[in-house]
Amino acid sequence: MGNHWDERFGSDVFVYGEKPNAFIESQVSLLEGKKKVVAFAEGEGRNAVFLAKQGHDVTAWDYSVNGLKKTEQLANQYNVRVETEQKDLIHDQVITEEFDVGIMVFGHFPKENQKTVFDKLLSTVKPGGLVLFEVYSEEQLRYQTGGPKTEDMLYNPQHLLEWSKGFEVKHFFYGEQNREEGILHTGMAHVIQGILRK
Repeated sequence: MGNHWDERFGSDVFVYGEKPNAFIESQVSLLEGKKKVVAFAEGEGRNAVFLAKQGHDVTAWDYSVNGLKKTEQLANQYNVRVETEQKDLIHDQVITEEFDVGIMVFGHFPKENQKTVFDKLLSTVKPGGLVLFEVYSEEQLRYQTGGPKTEDMLYNPQHLLEWSKGFEVKHFFYGEQNREEGILHTGMAHVIQGILRK
């Protein structure tokens, strides 16, 4: 897994662009007053840097060293600071109840590991904290506008709702969204979004 993502992030091009995910950008007002943010599977750092520009203290976790280097490069470009740490989110431990907000945008993991990673995402936020996510649904295979080419790496909405039990579901969406993010997310896509309060 690491080699694949290091290869993908090894060029000078930001393959998913430098602008934040549209869903995260649209929800930024919800995060007002919530200082500490952790970004799971953050890749090249576009969401982390965007949130740092809004004044949040952001920590970015990713398996790819090249992705984290580009996160730091992008943060320097915008004169903000993002704490980066290499993490295997399937196997490594995470700090629990440390952050005000946890986000994950298009975190690609095999189905057998998705709940493990999602549980860790939920565990990182303090009581009263928020979790925001946008991932590709299994329907994305029909769109061919980005994301994994196998259903095993895509998400089922029913699973995500089941894993969210015990949280207040403030927003849940399953359907089409246009995503123009760099050279790898191009056009109409089928996504699942959620906003949960612990």
